[in-house]
Amino acid sequence: MNRAELTPHPLAIWVVNPFDDIPGEGLQPLRFWTLCRVLAARGHDVTWWTANWSHRRKAFRRPPPQLFDEEGFAIRLVPVRPYTGNVSLKRLGSHRDFGRGLEKLATTAVASGELERPDIILASLPPLEGPEAAARLASRLDSVLVVDLMDLWPETFERLLPLPGWLRDIVSPVLLGGMKRRRRQVLELADGVSAATATYAERSLADVPGQRPTHVCHLGAFLQEYPSPPRSAPLDAAVQAAPPPALSCVFAGTLERGQDLDTVIAAARLLSAAGEQIDIHIAGTGRVEGGLRTAAAAIPGPTRVVVHGLLKRAAYAELLCSCDVGLVAVRPETLVAVPYKACDYAAAGLALVNSLPGELSALIDEHRAGLDYTAGDPESLVRALSVFSKDRSLLQACRQGATRLAEACFDREKTYPRFARWLESMAG
Repeated sequence: MNRAELTPHPLAIWVVNPFDDIPGEGLQPLRFWTLCRVLAARGHDVTWWTANWSHRRKAFRRPPPQLFDEEGFAIRLVPVRPYTGNVSLKRLGSHRDFGRGLEKLATTAVASGELERPDIILASLPPLEGPEAAARLASRLDSVLVVDLMDLWPETFERLLPLPGWLRDIVSPVLLGGMKRRRRQVLELADGVSAATATYAERSLADVPGQRPTHVCHLGAFLQEYPSPPRSAPLDAAVQAAPPPALSCVFAGTLERGQDLDTVIAAARLLSAAGEQIDIHIAGTGRVEGGLRTAAAAIPGPTRVVVHGLLKRAAYAELLCSCDVGLVAVRPETLVAVPYKACDYAAAGLALVNSLPGELSALIDEHRAGLDYTAGDPESLVRALSVFSKDRSLLQACRQGATRLAEACFDREKTYPRFARWLESMAG
């Protein structure tokens, strides 16, 4: 970063998020690591408050030695109880531990002079407990409070309740009604609101009175990880006459029930029965990984499903670059708007085949970056993949459209410095 870009007024900034991987946990930076790195590079004193229990790895964590020298920011761990189930009373208890521990540790650190009073506190939602504690701290310490909306919480929690439908209908209004009131209260206290998608901002702020500064920064991707896809070029007659290679598709992400993976497997069976030569790669891990491996092995014929498991970052990027199509196979009831996988696919120049209506579908349409299909409908997915398999000119055009989408909306080298400048403006 050009030193001329540094803010003339360095700020003390606290980032509150218990979920994202921290340095040393094996993955590339996600949202909050990226933001902390950018803010530190701009000359700010940045402290990231996180839990001492890794949400992804389900293991206790500690920052690597020499973290500040390497990254330029500090990490503070808040002790919480461990949990293994993403939908469990222990997880809710862990969230309460995080809020209470954050408030206690931060208050003590400032009172003792160990930490400087923060100018800005940015707290992610979910969980609710982080922004609630941050709001109390901001009031006590005369800090600017920014709430970062990472999800539609608690709406997404409703579908995860491990209850029969009739009981969920009874419990949800009581449980979620209280959580929605808490969300509205903390957003009313916020001086500004940032969000990972416009959808999250619009829906979460719909019942919050008054206006407040709002900024949208998509999760994004590092475009430099992926070489640009090949440009379209006229084909000579011999090349045009040769059969095209198998269409290569990829699904990347957590292998859980909120993904539309049953539809992907069913579509693969239909494609193979029709004689279509298509390769479908699945990268990631989760509770349904074993079932996917069994189902993939049972598909006969020319369409193949290959389950890779969790890949290291270099192998992950290499896999995406070897494919033609990225599958955003996510069930709309998850209420996810623009997932990480969509950003990575676009950064790798893959044509997107997408099941999510709304914001992502509109972006794909605007940039002519792919096709939609209907979640839960294997024949709809078959039609979309068959179009790309048969029409390689359209495939190439959509791959270029995906690159335009990534450059316009998902390039972290551009979007996160904009996010940082907006945060600086919040400090006046």
